[in-house]
Amino acid sequence: MASEEELFANVDALLEEEPQLPHPAERARLREAAGITQARLAQALKTTTQTVKNYENGRSEPKSPRLEAYQRLLRGWAERYPAHSAPVPDAPPHPESRKTLGGPPASEETEPESAAPTGAPVAPERSAPRRPATAPRRPAPQTPRQPAADARFPHGPLAVLDADGSAYGVDGIVLDCPAASVPELVEWTLRESGLGAPRLHRNGKDADPLIVLTAAAAVKLGLPERLEGHEQRRSLRLPDDHPVVKQVTKAKWQLTQRGFGPWARIYRKAHGTQRQCVQLALLSWDALDERSWPGLAEMEPADIARVLGVYAQRVITPRGSTAVSGLELMTALRPPTRAVRDETTGNWIPGHNPGSLGTEPMDPAPPEATPEHPVVVNSGWQGGFLNEEAYQWVRDVDLLTDDECHLPYAVGLDLNTAFLAAAARLTVGLSAPDHFRAPQFNPKIPGSWLVDLSHVDLDPRLPSPFTPSGERPVGPAWYQTHTVAYAQELGYNVRPLEAYLRRETGAYLDPWHDRLKAAYLDALADLGVTRDLDDKAFLAAMERHKEADPALTAVLAAIKATVKGGIGKLRERPQGRHYKEGERWPALERPTWRPDIRAAVIAKARVNMHRKLLNMSRMTGLYPLAVLSDCVVYPSPGPSPLDFLPYAASGKPQPGGFRLGPSPGMAKLEGVQEMLWAVDLMEKGLNPSRHVKGGDAVLDEGE
Repeated sequence: MASEEELFANVDALLEEEPQLPHPAERARLREAAGITQARLAQALKTTTQTVKNYENGRSEPKSPRLEAYQRLLRGWAERYPAHSAPVPDAPPHPESRKTLGGPPASEETEPESAAPTGAPVAPERSAPRRPATAPRRPAPQTPRQPAADARFPHGPLAVLDADGSAYGVDGIVLDCPAASVPELVEWTLRESGLGAPRLHRNGKDADPLIVLTAAAAVKLGLPERLEGHEQRRSLRLPDDHPVVKQVTKAKWQLTQRGFGPWARIYRKAHGTQRQCVQLALLSWDALDERSWPGLAEMEPADIARVLGVYAQRVITPRGSTAVSGLELMTALRPPTRAVRDETTGNWIPGHNPGSLGTEPMDPAPPEATPEHPVVVNSGWQGGFLNEEAYQWVRDVDLLTDDECHLPYAVGLDLNTAFLAAAARLTVGLSAPDHFRAPQFNPKIPGSWLVDLSHVDLDPRLPSPFTPSGERPVGPAWYQTHTVAYAQELGYNVRPLEAYLRRETGAYLDPWHDRLKAAYLDALADLGVTRDLDDKAFLAAMERHKEADPALTAVLAAIKATVKGGIGKLRERPQGRHYKEGERWPALERPTWRPDIRAAVIAKARVNMHRKLLNMSRMTGLYPLAVLSDCVVYPSPGPSPLDFLPYAASGKPQPGGFRLGPSPGMAKLEGVQEMLWAVDLMEKGLNPSRHVKGGDAVLDEGE
């Protein structure tokens, strides 16, 4: 029997321990007794509303220093609102079943009996688990989970793994991951986790499961916390002799040619139609770029899983940067092959999928290529190149009128996902280019045309629609079909000297546009910006939408970056210090290396912008001060677009000009600070598209 000294020592040790948080139901009771909303508490704790919900239903626990702040707050509330002043929640009906889940018991108030899990969802029985790896360790969400869309992936597309073995998935689920090495993690993911996502197209492939590693989880698995070197961190890779790379190879797994970097893909040869591939993303290696995923690196694992889960469900399971994901989405929605029957054997074999880009890379026409492309270098091409880029134009100060100079405001209008809007119903070439001399122009045929548009005389207070600089063209130049068609639309005769045209065409980007448009509008609606708002309410909603939920704000930013990055990837330039002009670089081996498609999107977006500028000048007599990419600045008598946009007597916006709204191609208020900064860069001879933070730069280079 223990002595009195031993018992007192044990009790003293308990007293010295850090006080624990009260029961989750008590946390919610104290907050409600204080009259504080979850959103307000989240703001005070510098976290998200969803995280506070997780604290109050037991799905996650705060970590230092947020833990200490939360403890202090709850202690203060407990003194003011003792438990006897409010009804105590009833005990859960089945306490034994909750203990097996490894989480604290939940009250009927936070989790109805009908929603209480009676066991773990059954994962695909590929091998016997070493422990109940797929059983949620904490209670399920407050509302009953919807049945999984695909029984093969009951736990969603991805999970965020922390050092304690907790793998945070979508819908608040938490899995136990016993892996102590990268090969074990891959095996657990494929055989026990129940992670993955079904194909987006019937002829496509299921999405590989994604495991995101926190810095602590990476170290636990034997990986360095950060990659260091002279190159950008996203370009760095583990050396081939690193112990983790050796572990992967010894376990007979393979890495792609990209090696073990921030986005590592580990695979074995597929068994029939069953893929064996896991995608890893390392947070501390900058896998999730702050420009595309603002604030994500500072979130807790459960919130990171929520953000990536929403993106995966609405767009695609991330497979790299947002630019990579944008390109992968094109292929997922337009798979290159489909099953066709071999007439000789009667077997089903892969065949070309009509409307896709096929499986083989395709060289562009010389004017569509970049100067370092082998098509240009090996042929000695000197005939010029397409220059279909976004606007970078500032009106000459000599063209400003006295009335404009006396207006007190400059108001910026930014077109929502202008390049996504340009991708809608866009006909592009699907076959190789053919060369023609002195062809008759046809606006329905996508391609590149050598034509002289220098005779087109337009108002100098507007940028020229034919050049990114907005300056009037001099002599013949190469233009994409949409640019030449717009000259014809303005009433000018066009006589091409040469052309590179494609005989097989199609609206390749249509499903890509439709999915991203729906994702973008859904993300805005989640943040309170809906299509039923009038213009005044829309501006007010846009002004505060970033404050509603940091997690959903990150999703919105990622969707926008996916659009611009995906288009930029269509003409990815060579990267690395050791590249030599004329050599082929890896991106050229993709069927989706299509600079002509990128040119078509940008040309249509620029033409759309000029059409609105021209209509605005006719309706209001107003001319822009500057245009940078998809943003235009107007002089204004007031601080709001409502002070100068054209409206009919009925109060409805006039068609043809800029209109406010959340849909792609419609306008929103934009600050002019970045525009003024870009103008300063232009005056210094620098290219703003390579310096402006965010998405426009990737339209030029890709990632």
